[in-house]
Parts: sequence; structure tokens; C-alpha cells
Amino acid sequence: MEIQKVNLASKLNIFNDYWSPKIVGALNNQLVKVAKFKGEFVMHHHDHEDELFYVIEGKLFIELKDKTLELGAGEFVIIPKGVEHKPYAPDEVHVMLFELASTLNTGNVDNDLTVNDLDKI
Repeated sequence: MEIQKVNLASKLNIFNDYWSPKIVGALNNQLVKVAKFKGEFVMHHHDHEDELFYVIEGKLFIELKDKTLELGAGEFVIIPKGVEHKPYAPDEVHVMLFELASTLNTGNVDNDLTVNDLDKI
């Protein structure tokens, strides 16, 4: 296996679609993903997986049942398994995600935003 560095900015320049995470790395049954978010997502939870959102550029909001988190560039949050959450971004935001390989982007919800087969870039 060849060890290679990953340039997140160049990976994010490859695509323009929103709410469709792309795999940029893998370690210990975890996937490292990048995504562009804009607009509303869906309230959902993950029964078996925690989820880490790291903001690379822009501003991300994550609505919880009792409050809304605001994350700026350089900040991250871990959403524990079972916790209902709804990401949204009024303007485009670039995000890195750390998730188990089994994590479905819409968790317990299956709709038109669900991505079953992630692209590896």
C-alpha cells in the first residue's frame, strides 16, 4: 500500500453537488469524507454510529431538539449515535466527516437525499 497525502481543497474542487459525501480516505473501519452542503437537510439520527462534522470553510448549523449549533471554519462537533440532528447551511459550506463505513448519510431516513453508494475521489 502506497502512503499518499491528501489535499482537501483539490478534492473539493472535483465536484459541485450538495449533500453527497465523497470518500477521501479510510482508517480503522472509518471513512474520511468531504462534502459540500447548502440549504436544508433532513432531521435524522444514526442508531449505531457517532458522526463527526469538521468545517473546512463556511458556516454550518446543526439543529438539535433543544438548540442549534453554529460551527465555523476550524471547528468540529461529534454527534453521538441516537441523537436527532439536522444540518443546514444558508450558504455553501465545505465539511469533512469522520464516520464508520456503515454510516448512511441520512441515518434512519430514506429519501431523495440518501446516498447509498459513495464516490471515492
